Formats: sequence, structure tokens, C-alpha cells
Amino acid sequence: MKITYYGHSSLGIEVNDVNILVDPFISANEKASHIDINTLKADYILLTHAHQDHILDVEAIVKRTNAMIVSNFEIASHFEAMGFEVHPMNHGGSWDFEFGTVKYVVAIHTSSFADGTYGGQPGGFVIEGERKNIYIAGDTALTMDMKLIPMRLKLDLAILPIGDNFTMGIDDAIIASDFVQCDKIMGYHYDTFGYIEIDHEEAKRQFFDKNKDLMLLEIGEGIEL
Repeated sequence: MKITYYGHSSLGIEVNDVNILVDPFISANEKASHIDINTLKADYILLTHAHQDHILDVEAIVKRTNAMIVSNFEIASHFEAMGFEVHPMNHGGSWDFEFGTVKYVVAIHTSSFADGTYGGQPGGFVIEGERKNIYIAGDTALTMDMKLIPMRLKLDLAILPIGDNFTMGIDDAIIASDFVQCDKIMGYHYDTFGYIEIDHEEAKRQFFDKNKDLMLLEIGEGIEL
């Protein structure tokens, strides 16, 4: 499993030649100006919620790739009305895709489209692959529901928002890593806007002091699990 960071909360995941994008907000992110969305491969696009900073590039990418959109019922219905192929989900539900089993889990946040219409309940994704399991938290506060995840499977990586103000900050993300029983953390949803800028070295130190590994990837950088 290869995971590439495209800035903000945007991810690329490659599993056995299947390409997955998560929350593509790239073209309007000045920090990701070197990423060309027209070169990104996508068989599936997973969307945690409807905010513009998570779905901005969906239409352009799907029109080119014909990727299937996986999200909550309301977001899936929104894109299905545009003629796109979708797979709707809701909290607690799982589905076996060709790249692994996806479970849609609780996130505490809000969710609306750019025009203010309702975007369903926000969520996160647990992806259970053939060899590796990851948790993509989405935009969320710290929540006790995270404790349910390790009751079902052991995580190899937890991808957590760490920018504070709109989501968890560093302190709560450390607690979240305890809740999900995973000490290997990839941070996201930070630095894009002034509200969520962080001190990288201080963030890494705080995780290190708790015997945890916080990875803050450069935009376009990837890791393999």
C-alpha cells in the first residue's frame, strides 16, 4: 500500500494497481500548486464530507477518470444526479471493494456543500487491506467512538487531522492515537490556512515524547506500508 500526500486532507492510495483518491482539494491550494490534477490516477474517490476544501476537484477528476465516488448517502446522491457512478454508505456500514473492505465511521464535524445545502453526516474511513489496515479520520473532533476501531482490527497507520481550530489539535490527536491503539500517525489538515498553521518540530516532539511517530509529509511525498 502506497500513500501519497497531496496537501490539506487530500491523499492518493495505491493498492495492487488500484488507485484511490481521498478528499481532492488540490487546484485551489496554493501550497499544492506543483500538483497537476490532470495527471492523477483514480479508480475510486472517497469523500469524508461535503465541505469545499474536500470535494473541490471531484468533478474534474471524475469526468476524466470515471472514478467511482464513495461517500455518505447525501454526497453520493448529489454526484449521482450529475451522472457519476457512486457507492453510498452510512455510519457503521462496511463494503468489500476490490482493494479491500471499507468501513464508514463516525466523525464529529459539520458537512454542507458550497451553496449551503445539507451534505449528510461527516465520517471517516477504515480501510482493511489484504496486508495493511489504515484509518482516515476525516475532519473530526476527538471522540470516544474511536475506541471502537481497535476492537475490530489492528491499525498499521492512523491519518489524523492536527491543525486545530476546525478539528482536533495536537493534544487531542495524541489521545486519539491512544484510542485507536496506533502509534504510527500521519498528520493532515494543517498549514493550508492561517487558522490551522502548526509548528512542525513542536508537533513531532509532542508525539515523540509519548513514544509515537508523527509523519508530516511534504506535498507530493509518499510512504509505503
